[in-house]
Amino acid sequence: MYDLNAIRAEFPILSREVNGKPLVYLDNGASAQKPQVVIDAVTRGYAEEYANVHRGLHYLSNLATDKYEAVRGIVARFLGAPSEDEIIFNSGTTEGINMVAYSWAGPRMQAGDEIILSVMEHHANIVPWHFLRERQGVVLKWVDTDATGALDADKVIAAIGPKTKLIAITQLSNVLGTQVDVKRICAAAREKGVAVLVDGSQGAVHAPVNVSDIGCDFYAITGHKLYGPSGSGAIYVTRERMEEMRPFMGGGDMIREVSKDAVSYNDPPMKFEAGTPGIVQTIGLGAALEYLMELGMDNVAAHEADLASYASARLTGLNWLGLQGTTADKAAIFSFTMQGAAHAHDISTILDKKGVAVRAGHHCAQPLMQHLGVNATCRASFGLYNTREEVDKLVEALELAHNLLG
Repeated sequence: MYDLNAIRAEFPILSREVNGKPLVYLDNGASAQKPQVVIDAVTRGYAEEYANVHRGLHYLSNLATDKYEAVRGIVARFLGAPSEDEIIFNSGTTEGINMVAYSWAGPRMQAGDEIILSVMEHHANIVPWHFLRERQGVVLKWVDTDATGALDADKVIAAIGPKTKLIAITQLSNVLGTQVDVKRICAAAREKGVAVLVDGSQGAVHAPVNVSDIGCDFYAITGHKLYGPSGSGAIYVTRERMEEMRPFMGGGDMIREVSKDAVSYNDPPMKFEAGTPGIVQTIGLGAALEYLMELGMDNVAAHEADLASYASARLTGLNWLGLQGTTADKAAIFSFTMQGAAHAHDISTILDKKGVAVRAGHHCAQPLMQHLGVNATCRASFGLYNTREEVDKLVEALELAHNLLG
């Protein structure tokens, strides 16, 4: 049973007020709140168990190392990866994608080689590829969404040409809530010898993920959206691709031997984890993923599907609200504008006065904003602890904003 009241009680921040109103936190797409079990894991990590990992032989170092390395297996289970050795820790999706760009794509691409992107991509899955465009003459090929915000997998597949080396695509849009058939794309790409990187920053939050079933080469997640600490994350990389990658950063832990004249590298995944890592952040990520697995991602998905259906009905009833992305199976992420000259920042400021926290701006997705023909939107993004009553409070706050700004 999905006990929503009990779940909400596990997130201390949800009991606070903002501007004298109960907090309605609808900015989960940017960063989710943390359950007590994660807060406790981080507090204990610093207060009782802290030491550097891998380096020492004393009790605390061994304890920290064991807890830190155990998270590799937790991530592998959460993602359905065949082996924990295919999990590389990092600070989040941005670092993971940059690592793929530098370690795998850069050495394999020449001028004229192509990377396929959708217009929905977050800047974290755009800018690293622009680096290759600027520095090596790599060509970026873009696939647009349709009028409803849906992305046709067949159009992505049709964009594959003889010079395509990589498809870098989101599993779920952080702006439109559009879900992408990444499994179909990966199957077609594999037949053509093209690698696929999936940005799972949003996809892994809202539904179960199995990278073995998806068939991707790379799958990136970020901890702060998964109810874990900021500065934590991981990327799944197949053994085949990992063997093709050069080291991303140099330093401690990623080496085997260093001399004045030579260096030899550690085995993957350690080969790609230079320096002292985010020890406690990663332990906190492990606690967050175990929390999610205990809830059951199927249960989370069902709860959020109900919220998405209810919110869609309520928001669609506001004929002065311009909803961006109306696909039938979208996630519980709603971006919108308001009729007239109301700016997204003004709308969000009024909502905040009612205790309703939403995001306003371009959401690190400027190519999508240009495609939609808007400068900015407000975004209400729901999580596992949100309620129908909070949808109603959002609508009430929007009606106030419309009366004041319309």
